[in-house]
Amino acid sequence: MQRIATEVRAHGCRRPGLLAPDVLDRADVRAALAEHDFAASFTLFKKWGGLSQNRIASACRLTPGKVSTIISGSQRVTSFDVVCRIADGLRIPGGLLGLAPRPWEGTPTAPHPPEAPGVRPDADEIPWRPDATVDLATHLTRSDLVMDRRALTRALAGAAVTGAALLDSLEGWLVPAATVTGRRRPGRLGIREVEELETTARAFRQWDHQYGGGLRRKAVLGQLAEVSGALDDHQASAVADRLYRVMAQLAGTAATMAWDSGLHRRAQDYYRLALRAAHAGGDVVFGANVLAGMARQMLYRDRADDALQLIHLAQEGARDVIGPRVRAMLHTREAWAYAAQGRTAGFQRATAKAAEDLAAAGADDEPYWIAYFDEAELAGVTGGRLLDLARTDPRRHAVQAANRIRTALATRGPEAGRSHALDRIGLAECAFLAGDIQGAAAETALAVQAARGTQSGRVRTQLGQLYPYTVGHSASRPVREARDSIRDLLSS
Repeated sequence: MQRIATEVRAHGCRRPGLLAPDVLDRADVRAALAEHDFAASFTLFKKWGGLSQNRIASACRLTPGKVSTIISGSQRVTSFDVVCRIADGLRIPGGLLGLAPRPWEGTPTAPHPPEAPGVRPDADEIPWRPDATVDLATHLTRSDLVMDRRALTRALAGAAVTGAALLDSLEGWLVPAATVTGRRRPGRLGIREVEELETTARAFRQWDHQYGGGLRRKAVLGQLAEVSGALDDHQASAVADRLYRVMAQLAGTAATMAWDSGLHRRAQDYYRLALRAAHAGGDVVFGANVLAGMARQMLYRDRADDALQLIHLAQEGARDVIGPRVRAMLHTREAWAYAAQGRTAGFQRATAKAAEDLAAAGADDEPYWIAYFDEAELAGVTGGRLLDLARTDPRRHAVQAANRIRTALATRGPEAGRSHALDRIGLAECAFLAGDIQGAAAETALAVQAARGTQSGRVRTQLGQLYPYTVGHSASRPVREARDSIRDLLSS
């Protein structure tokens, strides 16, 4: 009892948990927690802690039925997220579960800060005019730059907009941009300054594509605020168009960084800003790319129908101006949506179109930001979508998915950063689905090693989905080591 009490005081946890320190100090409880044996753990909590199944369920955000099946041994806890919910709900120090110290162990519970001032209407209520786009950029960057990360996470980690509320708000992209008249300060930026801003936007985009994560997000937002300030002045027409295009690219990068940091709603806000800025700058091709990014976000949120509508919106608006490489990328997002819907024929048809368009692409005839989409990217994306299908029909698709992912890995190595890590994770899951447990353990070790080289939240999410495959193979030392390596990385 003294040991647990000391640990709790040392970590600064002031909110009392449901379990008394003497319960958590019992040897049998500690052994059960260390092994993630929650059937035994919950039983001991009932016996020694006096907790009912309903109380455990409520604290851990589980259903009473789920807790009952765990206690009976008919279902095991294999999800890393659920393990974290149990730790946080019952105030179990992370060290007892092989986790890093939980956030509540380090700081006392504090009330949420008040909402940021200057609340604006939703993006779908803002007109599709260049000046309104500048105002939106100013508001987003100002509110983000003055908030620390913890406050930002609490305030902005809401669910992304979906369905008609999302799709209807984007219809303005198909309408020509309005001309704005009015007196503004004369701007003084020249083409040379714009070129420097374009170079900076390109560097940020490349950094995010390689490493992922949100470490440089505020630097991107600061640059975005500078561009917004410049557009608030009356610049020459050629300068203004290029500044809007820079704003679109910076906002697109800010969106992916926010997404990688788990801020899904804020990511969507910046995607919308990127689409509006591309619209104001007449960059239809990049606008299609932004819609493809929004579709990918919907696919990660299991909203395949919304994703397909977004891709069709991109194809409709940019059909006459996009080149074969961008068109191929859009077809792969379309194929992804079909795979998520279980429409194998549609997936195969869209994938074939992507391959055909990519074969017709030249070396330097399209924007720099689509250069990443090459044969390796097509193989990796196709392998990932075959993996989606393999989760429901492993005999038919698992080997084929693994072959495509290996093709991607053979062409792009660790320098690809986030993409390389996702390929590694996908290949490990293919091996598990194919029943090659030893091979899967070896691939998992490589996947964890690759994941350590990126800050991407998406990589960590995908790695967490490998964790359940490692449960139930306690007799296999390589699998135990793979499970521990995943847990160690996700807990860090």
